[in-house]
Amino acid sequence: MNNKDLGYLLLRLSIGGLMLFHGIAKLTHGLGYIEGVLAEKGLPAVLAYGVYLGEIIAPLMLLVGFRTRIAALFYVPVMLVAMFLANGDKMFTLTQTGAWAWELQALFLFGALALFFTGGGKYAVSTTNQWD
Repeated sequence: MNNKDLGYLLLRLSIGGLMLFHGIAKLTHGLGYIEGVLAEKGLPAVLAYGVYLGEIIAPLMLLVGFRTRIAALFYVPVMLVAMFLANGDKMFTLTQTGAWAWELQALFLFGALALFFTGGGKYAVSTTNQWD
């Protein structure tokens, strides 16, 4: 059985659905931690609001399959901030269970990049635009 489009759908649902939980948590608890990390690095705290784009808007776009490539691209800066600014000291660290400390962020980043290069497939709301 060869059904790439079903695979793209599953990837969209996984990456979008799981990231949406992180975005909902940010809505519930606020952006204070992220603003603090940015301020520590000398960056404007207002950049923290980009999290809402990358963790709420983009996941919703992926879930329905609207402009999949654009939505996936929104993940890149959010994941890079999570990796390098918030967890930069953990790049070469393993957890107590043997997992790479950046494992979750890497899965989101590389899953999103895969969707950027493949598009969302035919099981999407929008399929005819170059950004789908």
